[in-house]
Amino acid sequence: MSAGSGPSGGVLALDEAPNPWFDAGYVVDNWDTILRYTGEHVRLTAGAVLLGALIALPLALLARRSRLLSGSVLSLSTLIYTIPSLAMFAFIFPFTGLSSTTVLIGLVAYSLVILVRNFLAGLQGVPDDVREAARGMGYGPMRRFVQVDLPLALPAFMAGLRIATVSTVALTTVGVLVGHGGLGQLITGGFNANFYRAEIVTGTVGCVLLALVADVLLAGVERLLTSWTRVRT
Repeated sequence: MSAGSGPSGGVLALDEAPNPWFDAGYVVDNWDTILRYTGEHVRLTAGAVLLGALIALPLALLARRSRLLSGSVLSLSTLIYTIPSLAMFAFIFPFTGLSSTTVLIGLVAYSLVILVRNFLAGLQGVPDDVREAARGMGYGPMRRFVQVDLPLALPAFMAGLRIATVSTVALTTVGVLVGHGGLGQLITGGFNANFYRAEIVTGTVGCVLLALVADVLLAGVERLLTSWTRVRT
């Protein structure tokens, strides 16, 4: 488009290059890169939630023993969550460098505040009389946990896993600070490329879709594992 005169008699600047919010051509041309970042995002999220759950469960079992332990464990997990991600990575960096391990450790630490609270709530929700009845029937600690505590606490466990997963999908993007942010790399790449909207939106929509898919999958797993909670009419 040619230049023209403005309202004050000046010359109008040439139209800027098109910068749409979504560009299918960008997605097609960069599909391999998008898939690579998506794969990294999924690996970091899944790894963080899995490791977080493996750490949170023993902590929740420990916290259930007394009110003092419960307050200490919950306070510690909350304190870790308040540490800014930049500071967290700065603490971890000397040991792991600019690697995905740095991001993974940070994500695991942040997931604990959600997982520990939900796991503890599930365990505390198991009726004492039910546990006493199982103990009276000769159930040992491990058998009682697997056959009594775990099934009854499972809805709260799954709720915690769903919340932690969705939260971790969003938090993974901060990994761009060390060059391993999954789809967050597209978001920052778009800002660095003179606010290229298509790249920013692609990364953002990808994160939202990952969170939705993960939540639906976990909801399906929860439905299968807790079928006994649905009353048949």
